[in-house]
Amino acid sequence: MLYIGVDLGTSAVKLLLMDSGGKIVKIVSKEYALSFPHPGWSEQNPEDWYAQSIAGLKELLEGQDKSQVAGISFGGQMHGLVILDQKDEVIRPAILWNDGRTTLETDYLNSGIGKDVLEKYTANIAYAGFTAPKILWVKANEPENFARIEKIMLPKDYLAYRLSGTFATDYSDASGMLLLDVANKCWSKEMCEICSVSVDQLPKLFESYEKIGTLKKEIARELGVPENVVVAAGGGDNAASAVGTGTVGEGKCNISLGTSGTLFISSEHFVPTNGHTALHSFAHSDGHFHLMGCMLSAASCNKWWNEEILHTKDYAAEQAEITEEKLGENHVFYLPYLMGERSPLNDPLARGTFVGMTMDTTRSDMTQAVLEGVIFGLRDSLEVAKELGIHVEKSTIVGGGAKSPLWRKMAANILGIRLEFPASEEGPSMGGAMLAAVACGEFPDVQTACEKIVTITGYEDPDPVLTKKYEKRYQQFRKIYPALKEVFPQIQ
Repeated sequence: MLYIGVDLGTSAVKLLLMDSGGKIVKIVSKEYALSFPHPGWSEQNPEDWYAQSIAGLKELLEGQDKSQVAGISFGGQMHGLVILDQKDEVIRPAILWNDGRTTLETDYLNSGIGKDVLEKYTANIAYAGFTAPKILWVKANEPENFARIEKIMLPKDYLAYRLSGTFATDYSDASGMLLLDVANKCWSKEMCEICSVSVDQLPKLFESYEKIGTLKKEIARELGVPENVVVAAGGGDNAASAVGTGTVGEGKCNISLGTSGTLFISSEHFVPTNGHTALHSFAHSDGHFHLMGCMLSAASCNKWWNEEILHTKDYAAEQAEITEEKLGENHVFYLPYLMGERSPLNDPLARGTFVGMTMDTTRSDMTQAVLEGVIFGLRDSLEVAKELGIHVEKSTIVGGGAKSPLWRKMAANILGIRLEFPASEEGPSMGGAMLAAVACGEFPDVQTACEKIVTITGYEDPDPVLTKKYEKRYQQFRKIYPALKEVFPQIQ
């Protein structure tokens, strides 16, 4: 049988076709527009997601035995607010995960309602990118739109709704809305009341690997696949990516160097943050739980630096002069906060900053600083995990940035852990296909699917000498943001 995984990303939708043995048959990617109507805002048109997904599905299935397609599932960008009216029409463009407009609403939730109360109701505190502050923003700034809301969705769930007609979400993605009681896996009535929404406006909850329905008949006909193709709930992009890397069960870790950067630690049990709310305590796509630190700009920092500032797409050439003897010796630091920062700072007003340039600073020094700054930012979240008593000895690493041997070496030594490279680096799309296979009964559970499919092809161990050098640099790095914190609001 064949299974489709859909990664509904920020810049493109990636579709993956996988066979019963876990072999990737074909991959297709379709881009769509991203809009920044005001500084710090980030929006997309949900119709673009659907149109490009249908076009991508047709291309993905071209030349394949379509009768063998059994299931489809998703990994999607988290936290985005999609609102529909009574006619199932999108009311306004989706407000995305990296949108920073909700400073007032986030402050109201964390200070007015209180972080301890939010943690009691949801296991988390408010971040500017979360869905609940976006709902409050619409209520305050677009009351006519707020009054029309019939359904509240996350991005991948809009796509699932268009494909299946089922109004559903999964626990992992719902965890990032600040509306879910994560520990008890149900909607928080208290949070709904705070946000002036009803549970009826929210989707039905499923595990990521559960069937929510089948393809609509007209869509099945359009694609040329059986009408009984199973649609599984899928997961938030990081949870689905973790499935694709085998990061399930107790105490495993995955690092993603994508548009955003994440540190993802799986657990078989709910892990309360106990006031250490710099990390998110979420449900996982394997049916259990995880802790996650998320920085808003990771590989996107490198893309910005190369393409917008240096006007080049030859990333490898820019890294060529960063030779091994330069590692741990750079005098330039970079704060990777182009879109503000989530974990662990929770500061939407933080900004990208270079510090330490002198007359002998070179282009490659600044490129090196960008790469190192992103990993230093991830290290911040790892330090919080240590404070919670979690000891990470190794991690898988995926994402576009993980394809750089230099960046992987920096990461292993800045973090001080072994990094393993999965054979497949397809992340959420691979995880989505695996969740679809579980939903169809190909595997009894997610753990078994990972054991059968995920393989490690290589690793990078930290070097004790280099790790010591980077430890000194990291301790210097972590002093820069506190020194500038009060400056950022003044320069907005």
